[in-house]
Amino acid sequence: MAETVDKWSIGGREFTSRLMVGTGKYASFEQTARALEISGAEIITVAVRRVNLDRSKESLLDYIDPKKYTLLPNTAGCYTADDAVRTCRLAREAGMSDFVKLEVLGDEKTLFPDNEELLKAAKILVAEGFTVLPYCSDDVIVCKKLEDLGCAAVMPLGAPIGSGLGIRNPYNIRIILENVSIPVIVDAGVGCASDAAIAMELGCAGVLMNTAIAGAQDPIAMAEAMKLAVIAGRLSFRAGRIPRKLYANASSPLDGLIG
Repeated sequence: MAETVDKWSIGGREFTSRLMVGTGKYASFEQTARALEISGAEIITVAVRRVNLDRSKESLLDYIDPKKYTLLPNTAGCYTADDAVRTCRLAREAGMSDFVKLEVLGDEKTLFPDNEELLKAAKILVAEGFTVLPYCSDDVIVCKKLEDLGCAAVMPLGAPIGSGLGIRNPYNIRIILENVSIPVIVDAGVGCASDAAIAMELGCAGVLMNTAIAGAQDPIAMAEAMKLAVIAGRLSFRAGRIPRKLYANASSPLDGLIG
């Protein structure tokens, strides 16, 4: 349908799908590849520290067609700016991409971002020519600082990574959307298709998820559900919802009724 074709861009690269997906936690590489295909995603994130970069052995990278997908190496598992910067440099040297998802975590229990270290790493990476997409808290001040540093997008969490709690604070997401001019991509916390639709209905440019698909009872079916939810949510946003009202408003006008 023509009305669902709604292209967008990050760092000068143009995309059609607004669903971005991860590659961890699947039962097999074959299942990963099938879920990616069904999802329709064009941007695929790969944890640099958890993927086998030795191409003489079987690797996840063997199942991802670089002509079909844009690889988004991520710094999952990094807890300092130095570690994150080194990981991004490794990804670029390994020929993966200079288009990176930057994560600098604060602690192992919550996996919330360490915003101070995140800002430090983002500044270095942008200066080195990386296209930086930072995973951050849903804090408008942090997002504005990341934009000012030259990040290509901001990726505030919807809820803790892997929690499936959905968009816990839509009001913060709306404030971020009103105050930054770069794409806002909800990253983390999505659990089901309605969560993805809500993120898109808020006006986000995209949604990134991994566990919601890979951890589902049927990952392939969930990949398709998420694809459709993102399309529906974006189309709903563009269509413009009706105002919320406290009282009823009849669908059929009362004027002209036969007495």
